[in-house]
Order: sequence, then structure tokens, then C-alpha cells
Amino acid sequence: MLKALVVLGFLIANLYVYHGFARTQVLPPREEFASFPLQLGAWSCPQREFMDAKTLANLGASDYLICEFRRADPTGSVGVYLGYHETQIREEGGGGGENAIHAPKHCLPGSGWDIIAHSVVELDIPGLPQQPALVNRMVIAKGDARQLVYYWYQTQGRVIADDWQKIVYLSWDRARSGRTDGALVRFTAPVFHKDEEAAERRIHELASEIVPRLDAYVPAAARRTVTEASARRAREQDLTSRRP
Repeated sequence: MLKALVVLGFLIANLYVYHGFARTQVLPPREEFASFPLQLGAWSCPQREFMDAKTLANLGASDYLICEFRRADPTGSVGVYLGYHETQIREEGGGGGENAIHAPKHCLPGSGWDIIAHSVVELDIPGLPQQPALVNRMVIAKGDARQLVYYWYQTQGRVIADDWQKIVYLSWDRARSGRTDGALVRFTAPVFHKDEEAAERRIHELASEIVPRLDAYVPAAARRTVTEASARRAREQDLTSRRP
């Protein structure tokens, strides 16, 4: 109940901020996923996968990477989805597209996968904005097949597991900086012979290669803040040096 009230309060505040202050969207500079390396240590992605236009429009991502990374051994594969949304709000006047990041725990059942276990766990790997970070861990099933899924939302230097926190931070960031961009980071590994630990090791190994590279593709708030502060100090120093 408390979470629902908090979210409702921030949605009301978001509406007020939109009509009063933050009409201009700020789109930070970033690298496109087209430049993301497909060879990462012992891992390689033979070929990127692409969504059809209808699926992409429903998803609302402005840039994405879908790759099945593999090692030499036949069971060493991990599916990677990185979906970046440069904005998570509709333009004024509405429109047909949906820009908000979709929660996997809501989408997976619609594609035939049952969630048989879900928890929020600590993840401590290089490159995460928080050390350790809280992320979602799920075991999903379709018939006899089992997969282990790790996912989180990465927005402006944060790792977020809970959907309600994502909504709260979206409203806060929109009011504070005019930015509503963010990304969904998801790793999926098949579970063989009920061996979840082996699947977990594969995810951690590949995530340790990918996550440190994400900052260029999913801009953090700190980068913009530091740049502005540095520029302001440089201007102040320049003005000081010109004084007689």
C-alpha cells in the first residue's frame, strides 16, 4: 500500500513538473549499440539479431542489442538483451508508440514462459554503478526447458531492480535534469540438468565483460554533471585570470 501511495504521489508530481517546468527533453550523447564489440574475451556473438518493425514499435526502444554470446563448449551460451530508451514519455499530444521500458516479469508469461522462481539478489561485478547492486533473478520454464534470467534497469548511473523505484526515479530525473532515458539490461542462460549454478557462472562471466562497457552506451548522470561543473570552473578561472 505504501509503495502504491509513493508511486501515485510521484506521478502527480510528474504531471505538475511536466506542465510547469520540464517540457524540454534532454537527450544525452552516447554510442550506438551498432559499435558494441561482438568478441569479448572467450565469448563471441556470431551475428546480431534484429526485431521486426512491429515488435520494435511495441517495445519502444530507440536502440538495442540482441546477441547470443557463446564460448567454445556447446553449453556455454548466454543471451543478451540491451535495450536503450532515449525517452520514456510520450510527446505532448499523444501518439501511437509506447516508450516506457517493459518489465520482463510481465512480458515473459505472454511469450509462453512461466516464472517458477523470482527474487532480488545482490550482484557484484566490475562496472556496476553500485557495488554491490540489487538485480532481479528469475528461473523461467517452457515445457521441459529451463532458463536463468538476470535483469535490471540502468538509468543515469543507477541500477534498479524494482518497477516502482523505476517510476519514482523517472519522475525525479525528469524534474531535475529533463532526462527520462534509461535501459533494460538482461542476461539469459539455459539451465541444463537442473544445474542453475553453472548457468549462473556463465552469466556472471559474460556480464563481467559487458557491464564495464555500458557507460558509453547508457549515459550516467555523473558524466553530464561533472562536465558542466568542469566547464563552469574553467569559465570562472578564465574570468579571474582576465581581471586586472
